[in-house]
Amino acid sequence: MKTIAIIPARGGSKRLPEKNIKLLDGLPLIAHSILFAKANSDCINDIYVSTDDPKIKEIALQFGAKVINRPENISGDFEPTVSALKHVLQNIEEVENVILLQPTSPLRPENLLNEAFEIFQNQNLNSLFTVSRNHQKFGKIIDNIFIPFNYKIGQRSQDLEPLYFENGLLYITKAKLILEDTIISENAFPLQVNHIFANVDIDTQEDFDYAEYLLHKF
Repeated sequence: MKTIAIIPARGGSKRLPEKNIKLLDGLPLIAHSILFAKANSDCINDIYVSTDDPKIKEIALQFGAKVINRPENISGDFEPTVSALKHVLQNIEEVENVILLQPTSPLRPENLLNEAFEIFQNQNLNSLFTVSRNHQKFGKIIDNIFIPFNYKIGQRSQDLEPLYFENGLLYITKAKLILEDTIISENAFPLQVNHIFANVDIDTQEDFDYAEYLLHKF
């Protein structure tokens, strides 16, 4: 059975207009995820971009991806990503696995997908997603009083109980789960990725500038 990559890319972006086609190191943002998928053709049979935007469609086709036109009713600001993935699956031939690559995470370690896909297959998983260790001290502010959440005042950062965040670098999921409106199952495998690229999630111009800095540095 086939494994495909899906890159969901809406045209509407309010905080950073047209971010998915904004040039990052001379390439449209979405192109970085397409090229990453193409570089992993041993894992990926086809690459699909789901979009409602003609400019994104044109660029996706130019870089060798297939395009699924996303309907307006699942292109809103608050529509979950799984809606776009499900729509793609409902409009193509049956596949077994879906690799989700978000265009807002354009920088990924070179061997990440090979490592992740090997774990996914060898452990017979139904879903896998990437996480990274967090080293910050969190707390809540209640009635103007700061209440520590994951530490005690005075505790060293290196002594904190390990906490992890979903970094968005990649997801691998059985297609049948997506058709049931699920990307990360309850028993999904959390693949730890402790790499500086895991801190990139582009939503603002500052995020974009940081990604460009890392791209040039590494």
